[in-house]
Amino acid sequence: MIYFDNSATTKPYPDVLASYTEAAQTYFANPSSLHRLGGSAEQLLTACRKQAAQLLHVGEDEILFTSGGTEGNNLAIKGTAYRNRRWGNHIITTTVEHPSVLETCAELEAQGFKVTYVDVDMYGYVTADKIKAAITDETILVSVMHVNNELGTIQPIKTIGKLLTQYPKITYHVDHVQGAGKVALDLKESHIDLCTLSAHKFHGVKGSGLLYKAKHVHIAAQLSGGGQEQALRSGTENLPGITAMVKALRLAMEELRNHPAKLFELRQKLWTGLEKIDGVILHSPPSGAPHIVNFSVPGLKPEVLVHALGEKEIYVSTKSACSSKNSDASAVLTACGVPAAQAESAIRVSFSYDNTQEEVVYFLQVLEETLTHLQKVMR
Repeated sequence: MIYFDNSATTKPYPDVLASYTEAAQTYFANPSSLHRLGGSAEQLLTACRKQAAQLLHVGEDEILFTSGGTEGNNLAIKGTAYRNRRWGNHIITTTVEHPSVLETCAELEAQGFKVTYVDVDMYGYVTADKIKAAITDETILVSVMHVNNELGTIQPIKTIGKLLTQYPKITYHVDHVQGAGKVALDLKESHIDLCTLSAHKFHGVKGSGLLYKAKHVHIAAQLSGGGQEQALRSGTENLPGITAMVKALRLAMEELRNHPAKLFELRQKLWTGLEKIDGVILHSPPSGAPHIVNFSVPGLKPEVLVHALGEKEIYVSTKSACSSKNSDASAVLTACGVPAAQAESAIRVSFSYDNTQEEVVYFLQVLEETLTHLQKVMR
């Protein structure tokens, strides 16, 4: 089996699953309980928060545990909008964000907020100048993803962050779900106020995530209840999931540090091979993230190719996993100005550190054979 759909989700590391099991079996008590078992669970929760903060080089009181990327993005965007509405009602984002950002912004628009969706270039890049041009006296939030989940575009997060230091009223949110463990990001140096991570994108288990919230930032809670997570995310903490997530984050960051070139080498091998196949059009930026390559074969339905490769036990995807069952053209590619015939036939290949050069070679061989066969059948 060759699994090239790591941007949709990753396979949990064995050590991560072991940590999850141990936490679930040994530290099963509620961290809010007053008895000894509850105290032990609370100590583990505190240790996890401390390690997450150390890994991200932030303060322990700047880590909020969530259920994943969608909740984190909703909490960051809605929380900022509702908390700071008295200062303004304008939000800036881009046209190529994840649905959990775009749909949240659309919901806020329906409630009277104004949203500017900044255009991008053919590779999905946005510039700090375009962000600056969109700022008004009413702007209270800018939300830009770090790594695009379909194209692998790396946005100029640090440059935008530096720009926004000139506007103290604006909160800066970054969706770092696709970048964590793959593309380094210094939260403090980039002047980020809110940052979203999701465990299952870096070999943790599903249902866990975190939101970095800078100490000086204030947001409104979206879940009411027992007051956990600084009363900003009520609900009994998912301690096994949190424990597994922090272990996964540490292991992923070690991979990035110890094997910085591996994913780039896989991407380059795939890129070079795809350029040689007739009918294939590459959409990802040449200097994008090392783990994502997006291409299309115009005239061929992407689901047909996905299923054909699946019969060979090679697993790729079409677009964002959250949108992959919709037959419409990729909204991201459309926003980049890609013609409909290409945007409707896009395929995404996404790597993890578990993938190998040999898998890329085999994929290219099977892809070329599959395309030749399908083109003959379709004549």
